[in-house]
Amino acid sequence: MATLRDIKHRIQSVESIKKITQAMKMVATAKLRRVQNQVESSRPYFQKLREDITTLLTTVEGDFSHPFIEKREEIKNIAVIAIASDRGMCGSFNTNIFKHIISEIENTYSKQFPEAKIYIIPIGKKTVSYFQKHTYPILSSFINIADNLKFELVQDILSPLEKKYINGELDAIFVHYSKFVSQVKQEPSSIQLLPIALDSDNSKDTHKHNIDFIFEPNKKQILENLIPRLIDSNFWSALLETTAAEHAARRLAMDNATRNASDMIQNLTLTYNNVRQANITKEIIEIVSAANAQAL
Repeated sequence: MATLRDIKHRIQSVESIKKITQAMKMVATAKLRRVQNQVESSRPYFQKLREDITTLLTTVEGDFSHPFIEKREEIKNIAVIAIASDRGMCGSFNTNIFKHIISEIENTYSKQFPEAKIYIIPIGKKTVSYFQKHTYPILSSFINIADNLKFELVQDILSPLEKKYINGELDAIFVHYSKFVSQVKQEPSSIQLLPIALDSDNSKDTHKHNIDFIFEPNKKQILENLIPRLIDSNFWSALLETTAAEHAARRLAMDNATRNASDMIQNLTLTYNNVRQANITKEIIEIVSAANAQAL
């Protein structure tokens, strides 16, 4: 049976852990609030940009082609950008996205493109560590992105991949990330980055309204500028969503850890008091027994 000193030391240790988890929860809450505002304010822009490009593509006069929207007959090389976190202490956040990526590779990509070779571009220390243990070749890797999240990072990551895509070294690029749904819910998601997958529903709505605008410069020149921007926006959106989801998952995990620590302290305190009471009762019994023995 544990002594009073052992129980007291354990209570002190749990209290120290509780202070750490409380601090980590506060930090995650502050970071989440900042990134959540970015995510919620940027979503309408990303959605409108996709709709406008779809509208232009369905109404442009004459032939228009762009290497980023042309589908290739043969898919020989696929790049999968996997975005997770640099740190742990965020519950099952990383595990969920890793399971989703492996499932998509084995059940979707491998069946749709059986002859294709799949390359991984891990983003985040946990992602790099995870895929280094797998057989999929790593094309490039990036760490500490979430700590210094800037839009300039998008081009640093995508420029080499876009060049490989144009040169024919890559035939398709997919991005896997965690979508921020709420502070208690994050969903593993994916998007086809290249070639751009257009929304057919938006094109149908465009014909219904029959809107006639005057474009300056012409639609083709606008598309030439907007299509690369759409790719950057899609990837930037994935980075923002994953960062917000990570902070939300860490906040929830630290909140649960703090609650568990409080429950453990309460149980240990009760045990401490019971043991202390038992010791006091034992001492009283010994004193009374000794007194009775002397009286006899």
